[in-house]
Amino acid sequence: MKKVIFVLFLSVCSWATQAQSKDEVAVANAVEALKKAMIDADKTALENLAAEELSYGHSGGKVEDKAEFVRAIVSGESDFVTIDLSEQTIKIVGNNAIVRHKLFAKTNNKGQAGTANIAILLVWQKQKGQWKLLARQAVKL
Repeated sequence: MKKVIFVLFLSVCSWATQAQSKDEVAVANAVEALKKAMIDADKTALENLAAEELSYGHSGGKVEDKAEFVRAIVSGESDFVTIDLSEQTIKIVGNNAIVRHKLFAKTNNKGQAGTANIAILLVWQKQKGQWKLLARQAVKL
């Protein structure tokens, strides 16, 4: 009987540590929406997900503001064919969320096929009840 109770206790503890808060789920959904908007080059979705103050850093050192980020994706200058995310973590800090993940993508930037294998730090901010991408920095793996 003690073994059964112990196993149940460990199961509940394991489930509790894996459970995501409402904000963590909302941020994870925003990350997925951003991924889809980038693949689809969806200008409206990109503009809705990005904060006006966006600072978008590339692994090569280039930094874009919101308008530059959206223009590059929509124009095909920065064209994501596929995006696969792994090892994602989300930490909520007040009205901010820190997201880290690894990204592997197939690209077609300016018509040139390629790949990206990078680690990314995203900072999301809750603005008027919605999570907006405030900052992004990528580094090469």
